[in-house]
Amino acid sequence: MQIRDLPYTDPGEPDTRSGPRFLFWLGRMQLGGQFKSLGWGLLHFLSIAALPYGVGIAVEAVVAGESGGLAVAGGVLAVFGIGVAVGDLMLHRTSVTNWITAAARVQQLLARRTAVLGAALTRRVAAGEVVAVSTGDVEKIGWFVEALSRFTAAAVTVLAVCAALFVYQPALGVVVAVGVPVLALAVLPLLPPATRRADHQREKAGRATELASDTVAGLRVLRGIGGEQLFLGRYRDASQQVRHAAVRSARMWALISAVQVLLPGLLLVGVVWYGVHLAQLGRITVGELVTVYSAVMLLAYPLRHFEEIAMAYSFSRPSAQRAARVLGLRRQDAGADGDTPGATQDVVPRGDLYDPATGLLAPEGVFTAVVCGDPDLAGRLAERLGGHAPRDEGDAPVPSALLGGAALDELPLAAVRAAVLVQDKDPVLLSGTLAELLDVPSSGRVSGEEALTAAYCGDVLEALAQASAEPDGDPTRTRITERGRSLSGGQRQRLALARSLVADPPVLVLDEPTSAVDAHTESRIAGRLRTARAGRTTVVLTSSPLLLDGAERVVLIDGDAAVAVGTHQELLHGDPRYRAVVTRETDAEQEAREDRDEIEEKA
Repeated sequence: MQIRDLPYTDPGEPDTRSGPRFLFWLGRMQLGGQFKSLGWGLLHFLSIAALPYGVGIAVEAVVAGESGGLAVAGGVLAVFGIGVAVGDLMLHRTSVTNWITAAARVQQLLARRTAVLGAALTRRVAAGEVVAVSTGDVEKIGWFVEALSRFTAAAVTVLAVCAALFVYQPALGVVVAVGVPVLALAVLPLLPPATRRADHQREKAGRATELASDTVAGLRVLRGIGGEQLFLGRYRDASQQVRHAAVRSARMWALISAVQVLLPGLLLVGVVWYGVHLAQLGRITVGELVTVYSAVMLLAYPLRHFEEIAMAYSFSRPSAQRAARVLGLRRQDAGADGDTPGATQDVVPRGDLYDPATGLLAPEGVFTAVVCGDPDLAGRLAERLGGHAPRDEGDAPVPSALLGGAALDELPLAAVRAAVLVQDKDPVLLSGTLAELLDVPSSGRVSGEEALTAAYCGDVLEALAQASAEPDGDPTRTRITERGRSLSGGQRQRLALARSLVADPPVLVLDEPTSAVDAHTESRIAGRLRTARAGRTTVVLTSSPLLLDGAERVVLIDGDAAVAVGTHQELLHGDPRYRAVVTRETDAEQEAREDRDEIEEKA
């Protein structure tokens, strides 16, 4: 796989059972690139390791006064020098290719998983963790994949040099053969504490990232209540904890690096001392001593890769674990077709929408409003109605919502998304123009202008026209900043609602679509929304009396179950639980009102 061939046509199905298994799967998916990198690495490292042989020939030629020997030594050094240069160049090229292609594969997998889960992803995994996986973790995983082949080449070179020295000069070769494994294994006792400190650092960094993303997302609200300094202080404390953890981790890795420098130095001193003693006894020549000395000195270079692979694995293992946890998320009970965003859309299901977990029934073609006393329950209900049944705290399966009697979780994802559209409480607007925002797959029944009118976006169009860089002030060509940060919360909600109306799905689920809108605007939207969705199934999760009064059917969910059905006026006068949720009436106020009603009846 070359960089120019990215993105992958099919990034594959990852092994998400654990972090190490995910890393092994990544390496297995890139065997071709790994073998290329291994081959060039062997050329590079073995050429470096062979340089002392040429130096030894030159020393022997000088001692013997043979000019021919010097010529042979020069030729040997030239050949190995070319091997060093070419091997280093191609090793770097193939290693970087492995790194980039591995990172690209992980990013494609994450993008595919995000597309499959949609808004359900951030309900199952913290937003900060998703950000950490898609940025820093991808880089660390790629580092391990590209370092693996270099380490393998270095390990093979070390073994080859030890064997060659044992054959070339057995007396000194034994010392090297015994000492090198000690060098390679000496840092193993230090790796567990270093790994723990690195994990602690990443945990602190993940919390700081999550805090930062939450602060940025709620910056407008924080400014409104004067809470910037409070959250700034929290982030400052979190960043200091990250710094302290990073310093403790760096100290341990510095100790490992010091050991990697000290022990080869001690081995080199021991080889020189013993070699000089053997030379004095006449058991080895000066050229042989210089050859062994040079070989041991140059062994320090491939031995550095033992430390690198240890660091790469220590840093990438928790990163791979987080990536595997995100990539392992599935739509409950979905098969292969139902878990793939590009699955074949055979038949778009139709009929009544039913949630077995609560007993909620939304008849086909009816505007149904749902009142939930618990806002979190409303979010989970919207997720289920969109075909994503989460697991509860006991990890027990939650029954899937049914559309026309068919379980949404068992249908192909493309078919579910063609049938049901869920608009979250906090919808996201991507950067681009208004025309691009409304350019979504649709039935063509509702135009962009009609959708904007139904969502009461007149003031939004005026604001975009004033900000337009076009001579004619066309608001549809005005760019909207990322997540619509240049707009107010109510303006973002109304644009998102217009986008949903343009899509015109058979089933539209809206979670508090007007929570950031003033009462006057909400009243206008309530009347137009029912008209725009005439003949289509619409479910609005809300406690707004204005929206509830415009619904054809209202369902009250209390204690995770549908307990009352009727119109807004019927439930408002006939069900105290409904009235308490909608009017925010306290127990004392309810008792006082009941007393007044009783007195009026007697009068």
